[in-house]
Amino acid sequence: MADIYPEAKRSQIMSRIRARGNIKTELALAKLLRQHRIIGWRRHLKLFGNPDFVFRKYRLAIFVDGCFWHGCPKHASQPTTNRTFWEKKLLRNKDRDRLVTRTLRKLGWHVLRIWQHELTGKSVDRCVSRIRQVLDCSSTET
Repeated sequence: MADIYPEAKRSQIMSRIRARGNIKTELALAKLLRQHRIIGWRRHLKLFGNPDFVFRKYRLAIFVDGCFWHGCPKHASQPTTNRTFWEKKLLRNKDRDRLVTRTLRKLGWHVLRIWQHELTGKSVDRCVSRIRQVLDCSSTET
């Protein structure tokens, strides 16, 4: 179906739509952390790259990455329309993720990236054990 608006008008309309963040995935991880009695985390602490969860005491930053937006190897799909735009957009997201991870590690932080799909199903136990492993290693270092 053809667009009823000219390209400039459509661009103006779309620019007014604001992202709502990954609130569902963040809440799913918060619920998981509470269920497994993992304490000491804060959400949205001011830190380079804006991690979703921060364990300041253990210098651990956790990012919950959406499968589409961050290019999950299992679940990422490529849009069929406007392909060049989306390829550049998603590539920039991956590049930014690498930069943030590298920068935080240089600053002495542990960085853990969790895929959106790891917060459901069989992957939950593996996700929790990865978090516990980093916390346990960090507590022995201090």
